[in-house]
Amino acid sequence: MTTTAAARRRRLDDTGVKKLKPKLKRYALPDPELIGHYVRVQPSGVKSFVAVTRDPYGKQIWATIGATDHMSIEQAREKARDIIGRVKKGKTATEPPPVKPESFRAVAENWIKRHVEAEGLRSRDEIERCLKKYIYGFWGNRTFFDIGRKDVADLVDYVVDHHGRRQANYVLAIVRKITNWYATRSDTYVSPVVRGMALGKPTRRERVLDDHELCLVWKAAEASGTFGGVVRFALVTAQRREKILTLRWEDLDEDGVWHVQTEKREKNTGGDLVLPQVALDVVHRQPRYKSNPYVFAGRGHGPFNGLSKAKAALDVAAGVTGWTVHDCRRTARSLMARAGVPSDHAERVLGHAIAGVEGVYNRHAYRDEKRIALSKLAALIEEIVNGAPDKVVPLRREAHANA
Repeated sequence: MTTTAAARRRRLDDTGVKKLKPKLKRYALPDPELIGHYVRVQPSGVKSFVAVTRDPYGKQIWATIGATDHMSIEQAREKARDIIGRVKKGKTATEPPPVKPESFRAVAENWIKRHVEAEGLRSRDEIERCLKKYIYGFWGNRTFFDIGRKDVADLVDYVVDHHGRRQANYVLAIVRKITNWYATRSDTYVSPVVRGMALGKPTRRERVLDDHELCLVWKAAEASGTFGGVVRFALVTAQRREKILTLRWEDLDEDGVWHVQTEKREKNTGGDLVLPQVALDVVHRQPRYKSNPYVFAGRGHGPFNGLSKAKAALDVAAGVTGWTVHDCRRTARSLMARAGVPSDHAERVLGHAIAGVEGVYNRHAYRDEKRIALSKLAALIEEIVNGAPDKVVPLRREAHANA
């Protein structure tokens, strides 16, 4: 055989690659011009270029270069030389793709998993609501490291302009917690949230319903369905809105006692409350569904949740505005003082923590005292609502404002 003929037989070009036929089993044809470079042919006829070599520890490494339909054999040889060189130096066959930077959403979701859920924070639902409503729209897909102080300031300004200072401060607090948490897990990251970004605390609400407003709201609430029941129940029990909305039928016993549930990491509650008749009347007027465990039931299986729309309708019906459901709690506390309920008894009805040594050592349940307090509160409300106008004494709004 001549030297020229032998050289032709040792060559493998694109035409020769195309002519390779599949066999019953997969096989690899070595490239005569580059040791370690092969054409692999599958029984299906699919062909690809591969590089085969050993790393410094003697382990054989196979690396697919690509399909023969998408590159020439010369291009494959170039890639094969690079792969073989890398593997022999102890590197990976190919350069790993750059690590995709974490987005704000990814970091926030990791924080929720490893901190909020792990610690059992009761504010989880509110945190996730704020993230979805106020933050992800701005930063959801932004690279976490790229978010700076100006971005934080712009977000706070937007929330202030559209949702108020209180909400803006809460959003900022969430961002601060996420960024500070991430900083504890990074060698280089510095939180963009600094002192001075928080807005001044909003003025503490002092709103109470005076006697005339209370009368109007109560009577409008009587014809306002489930939400009206929530409002009247709030006025005669002085409990937090969330506890009223999540009141279940099973929390009430046959003697008319509401066992106010206390969840993990929750503030104090009123405990066991013997409800006055007017409160029980509100409860008994609520429809009871087999599929919904809540006294003030909403659609599906949850509690009533159309507060904003229902509150607006009640305002129109009553002709009273500028109050919230939580103001009913403040109004009830002020009315208890007016009815002669001792302050410490009223505070226990509200579930406020008792300060000092008494709060630590006095473990008396005050069940009878709270029953009397609620009875006096209900009697005064009924007198205001049903009494003659000339007997109604206006309740000064500043009285017991901080109760």
